[in-house]
Amino acid sequence: MITPVIMAGGSGTRLWPLSRAGHPKQFLALNGDKTMLQQTAERLSGLPISESITICNEEHRFFVAEQLREIDALGKIILEPVGRNTAPAIALAALLEKEDDPLLLVLAADHVIADQDAFTGAVLKAVPLAEAGKLVTFGVVPSEPHTGYGYIEAGDPLEGAYSVASFKEKPDSTTAAEYLGHGGYYWNSGMFLFRASRYLRELKTHKPDIASACEAAMGTVSNDLDFIRVDTEAFTACPDDSIDYAVMEKTSDAMVVPMDAGWNDIGSWSSLWDVSDKDNSGNATIGDVILHDTTNSFVRADEKLVALVGLEDIVVVSTKDATLVARTDKVQDAKAVASQLKREGRSEWELHREVYRPWGKYDSIDHGARYQVKRITVNPGAKLSVQMHHHRAEHWIVVSGSAKVTNGDETFILSENESTYIPIGKIHALENPGKVPLEIIEIQSGSYLGEDDIVRFEDRYGRVSQK
Repeated sequence: MITPVIMAGGSGTRLWPLSRAGHPKQFLALNGDKTMLQQTAERLSGLPISESITICNEEHRFFVAEQLREIDALGKIILEPVGRNTAPAIALAALLEKEDDPLLLVLAADHVIADQDAFTGAVLKAVPLAEAGKLVTFGVVPSEPHTGYGYIEAGDPLEGAYSVASFKEKPDSTTAAEYLGHGGYYWNSGMFLFRASRYLRELKTHKPDIASACEAAMGTVSNDLDFIRVDTEAFTACPDDSIDYAVMEKTSDAMVVPMDAGWNDIGSWSSLWDVSDKDNSGNATIGDVILHDTTNSFVRADEKLVALVGLEDIVVVSTKDATLVARTDKVQDAKAVASQLKREGRSEWELHREVYRPWGKYDSIDHGARYQVKRITVNPGAKLSVQMHHHRAEHWIVVSGSAKVTNGDETFILSENESTYIPIGKIHALENPGKVPLEIIEIQSGSYLGEDDIVRFEDRYGRVSQK
């Protein structure tokens, strides 16, 4: 059996303003109805797999749990206290499965693969190699001299695969063209297959400091709801390194299996244009879009009408609170905008106007110096934490559904068009006891309206109180 290991970290800042630190690309539906994480999990359906392991950070844990639960693929979820790159993350999964010692299929949660049969075939071809003790990576058959990917140079052939002669860093355009013309070079996909014990043995040989830190981190684990927590202090002390540098470039047993499956890592908006359906003028559009005399462009309109006139090779992405306009050949620099927003302390680098929480979501639809208006959606059966605020009062107005409200010593039900007032300092809670989503309008007023003005007394999602 194969145990899938899905790496769900990363921020995807090149896909700003849709992908943000608090809601990165792997949890977005970029090229279909399912999120990239869900597509990754469903891609495994043709393989003989056991329960999957997904690795993510603390902040994104509820995205992972809810999205995998939606497609009945929850599995095990390991929480990284801090990001330490792929080599330590994979070691956590290998140590978790140490007793059964399965083959681990390591996948990124943010890749697109158009041909699932070709993906399945490549993985099955790699299984005998991994069972024989090889560390297999999958090399994407290149379709162009791409400068945005690392390359793998194939060596001697063996059972439909090749030994790895060398790993190459992202090349310049001349070198990439030489690779393509020469043949025997593949894009480095970042996907791997090997036995858990084999990986741990190689890691211990080449990076004993990482191996020992991960062993210490897994020495004390705890279960929290759907999540597996490792020892924070031990893992924080772990060096930061990728599996390529830590193991694959050093081992003598690396093999590459070619994969020609329509792979794309969606590293930028131009990459998404590559895999999108286009009209006769080469335009890919999502949402309410009007184009006139426009060619070879990507336009996404999430909230309002967007019109382009007389343009070519343009990317426009419009969300509720931000709009990106860029030339196709400069669109990767969207990450520079995100970095500037972070330096300036603006929220748009991290969060959307619409923010998802384990109980539902809220949309900050208006704000001023001493007030803020939110539209809050609470999922059926969900409950916000029992909490209070030092600096703000709140008015709640039910728009649809039924609300079970705790307001101080009182608990009561509010129906559509009914409301309540929560004074500053009053302990309160909001719950949806019904079978349909609850929507309320919340009007906050006070001297400080930040999300950190929350003291949690009880919380079914295990979030730590902020005092």
